[in-house]
Amino acid sequence: MDAHEVNRVRASLALFVADVFASMPRKDQRAKSDCYLRGLMLEGRRKSVHMASRLPDGNEQNLQQFVNQSPWDPVPVRRRIAERMVLRIVPDAWAVDDVSFPKDGRMSVGVGHQYCGALGKQANCQVAISVHAVSDTASCQVLGGLLNEYHTTPLRLPHHRQGTPSSAA
Repeated sequence: MDAHEVNRVRASLALFVADVFASMPRKDQRAKSDCYLRGLMLEGRRKSVHMASRLPDGNEQNLQQFVNQSPWDPVPVRRRIAERMVLRIVPDAWAVDDVSFPKDGRMSVGVGHQYCGALGKQANCQVAISVHAVSDTASCQVLGGLLNEYHTTPLRLPHHRQGTPSSAA
């Protein structure tokens, strides 16, 4: 979408943001979420905070802090998005998928020496699992996250070393 197309859907997007991000405690966080989503909707191959900073109300440093350091709980936001999408998609099935991300070192969150499907062998990698609502016409991820190196429990690593916020650990 170009900036004009994004502006055409801005009113609808504002209603979406008000519903999905209602759990955020601060008004400024909700405003940044609106700007961030509009930035993601813009044309461009790489989707990042930089996209939103191209908007008139987009401040790259503020958006970077919102995405990386702002103290808001993503669980209610993800839950609300999942609820909305399940109502729209009316799933015929649920798909469970895993994906691996090869890593050179061990300092990233969740990296372990394990089978890496992307490489077809054992290597240092992260593994994520996701659940998708699926119909003939659409699908949407409704749950997902990194797993630990033993694939048995959700990720619980020391957050101070890997740079993970303590609320996510």
